[in-house]
Amino acid sequence: MTPTSISNATLPCMCASFRRASRALTQVYDDTLRPLGLRVTQFTILQALALTSEISQGELGHLLAMDSTTLTRTLRLMQAQGWIKERPGQDRRERWLRLSPDGQKQLEQATGPWEALQSRLRTRFGATRWNELFAAATEMNHKLN
Repeated sequence: MTPTSISNATLPCMCASFRRASRALTQVYDDTLRPLGLRVTQFTILQALALTSEISQGELGHLLAMDSTTLTRTLRLMQAQGWIKERPGQDRRERWLRLSPDGQKQLEQATGPWEALQSRLRTRFGATRWNELFAAATEMNHKLN
């Protein structure tokens, strides 16, 4: 097999196929956001915090279907950048998170390039297929969580 035919090979496992697609999509988004010093995982967290105003770390992990270790590591990096504010919860294990002013500014700066990429991808896939893929991803998340 040539490298092109290998990359186009159909994988027999649903999980492997979605993971491969996810990695490819992540690379495209990361390439777009990299000049702003962001990865798509960080941008997604900024978006989630903007939508929720304030959320516990546990709820954020559930919302994003992220494991605690990965989320904690990513949040630490974002806090070091000054993008997230944190306050303790009722017990010492609970942490409440919200966007800081710098986080809001970073989100605003990244939204334009993100929207442009979304538009290019929507054009590449076609609006109908884009909406179908979006709906399928949302449905899968709802049915599996």
